[in-house]
Amino acid sequence: MHKSIDAEVLLDWYEHTARDLPWRKAEVTAWQILMSEIMLQQTPVVRVEPIWRAWVARWPVPSAMAASSQAEVLRAWGKLGYPRRALRLHECARVLAEQYDDEVPTDVDLLLGLPGIGAYTARAVACFAYGQRVPVVDTNVRRVVARAVHGRAEAGNPSSRDLPETEALLPRQIDRAAVFSAALMELGATVCTARTPDCERCPLPRCAWVAAGRPASEVVRRTQKYEGTDRQARGRLLDVLRDATGPVERVRLDLAWTRDPGQRDRALDSLLVDGLIEQTAEGLFALAGEGGQPVA
Repeated sequence: MHKSIDAEVLLDWYEHTARDLPWRKAEVTAWQILMSEIMLQQTPVVRVEPIWRAWVARWPVPSAMAASSQAEVLRAWGKLGYPRRALRLHECARVLAEQYDDEVPTDVDLLLGLPGIGAYTARAVACFAYGQRVPVVDTNVRRVVARAVHGRAEAGNPSSRDLPETEALLPRQIDRAAVFSAALMELGATVCTARTPDCERCPLPRCAWVAAGRPASEVVRRTQKYEGTDRQARGRLLDVLRDATGPVERVRLDLAWTRDPGQRDRALDSLLVDGLIEQTAEGLFALAGEGGQPVA
């Protein structure tokens, strides 16, 4: 089994076939790349792109976002899902404005110290914004490595081996390593996909999975439903407050989700706990930052 991926072939393929994504342009700043990485977590490119463009125009630097309210950022987040990401990004903008002179740090450890920045995002910014030779491991990368290097249909659960294994595949040359990381991710996103890998279009001359006869996955897939879930209920309640111009009465929220009052109460409580909404002293509900003095 070959414990490597042909860098020359992959880099050539990427140069000629990479998607023309706006956050890959040379003039895009580290802050704008950081915004794209946060948005792209668990959200498809097609939904992220228009909102990211609007955010770049509205908040081109961290201090611009920091000067806006939490509620403004939540409204602008729209239907991207998992809105806690928006709050954490707002908090991150404030820290960058106050402590880093509006600049995103280049160092992975410093990036990890920022609000809402985890292991993947810190390395993605270091790599894609600053061209550093650091392993960037998302689900696409893990899947390509599992198939091409290890001959497995699926990567399985994340492991402490993922980072060192991926780093070992990177070209030694720093600038080539950064592009290789992007190419590896692109291959997983567009060709070596989870459900329907297009092996005919794969540029890699060697793939351990193909060589083994493309053995079936041992992972049992669970289809994530959205209809009727707590997530959907939370979204409906947030929609009411995003569309409102100020705090609203509880009855407005009750009418937004009538199918299961117990589920609605859970959703409301979780939104309060997550800090996405707040309750006023008068018992009204509002987006974070718009309720005046919250209930103690």
